[in-house]
Amino acid sequence: MKLDVHAAVQTAFILTLIGAIVGLWLGIRAIRAGRRTPFFRIRRARIVGGWWTIFTAILLGAIAFFLGFYTEPVVYHFFPPTATLTRTVTITLTPTITLTPTISLTPTITLTPAISDTPTQTLTPFLPPAIEAGFQSTVTPNPDAVFSPLQFAYSISDGLPVNPSTVFQNPVRRMYAAFTYDQMVPGAQWTALWFRDGALVHFKTEPWDGEIGGYGWADWNPAPEEWLPGTYEVQIFVGVDWKVIGQFVVQGGPSTSTPSLAPTLSPTPTCTRTPSRPPTSTKTSTATWTMIPSSTPRPTDTRWPSQTPTK
Repeated sequence: MKLDVHAAVQTAFILTLIGAIVGLWLGIRAIRAGRRTPFFRIRRARIVGGWWTIFTAILLGAIAFFLGFYTEPVVYHFFPPTATLTRTVTITLTPTITLTPTISLTPTITLTPAISDTPTQTLTPFLPPAIEAGFQSTVTPNPDAVFSPLQFAYSISDGLPVNPSTVFQNPVRRMYAAFTYDQMVPGAQWTALWFRDGALVHFKTEPWDGEIGGYGWADWNPAPEEWLPGTYEVQIFVGVDWKVIGQFVVQGGPSTSTPSLAPTLSPTPTCTRTPSRPPTSTKTSTATWTMIPSSTPRPTDTRWPSQTPTK
């Protein structure tokens, strides 16, 4: 068993410290026991012995302090440590250098192109310049405004979406993108962009007319045939800063029943027979029944018209 300087000093320090603590405890105990002794000489001897024990304990404490803080540097001053220990440390470090071949497995890092699916980076939304040019507000938006994730639903109740989902079946009429917000500035310009499979299909930009915080939504209510199946995406901007993005899917073909209702209404206007009833009104044969007054053979009797002078 090899014992170096550090281990020897630490052992001596611990033993001396234990001796100091034990001596202090024995001295205090001897003084207390001497005070309870009825005989003067015995009492004085015990008390004096207790004080000597305490003094010895204090001396051992001082020696322990010296051993713990000053002995090892003094010993190293006369007996400097050998450099072989440091060489073994450097040799133990070389295995870490030999581990560098594992670091050379950086082809796993070259797989980062799969992680750097730059579509995710190109998906960092930006506001089209044409829409930005149509801004009406002059209020500076708050860059610290925050929005919650978007929830999509057919309807809104008290600012909250009713039965939100991410997959919807046609026919779809009006769609809401609901969210909560905070630290908005009234009058600041905000914009909602609606995309279908990456193509912009609808947008709305206007000054913010809501409160500083609360519930809000963006909506789109196109004709039913415009809800083509695909992946829809909604992007919310405050000023030109993107805040939140959400996606939902529409499945099934768009509804075409409502457009077919418009042609069915056309037969009613083509029913022009009612205005073309003048032929029925040409039934003036009833009015041309002047044959009754034309039966004037009686007036041809000269006796009847002779009465006209009486009128």
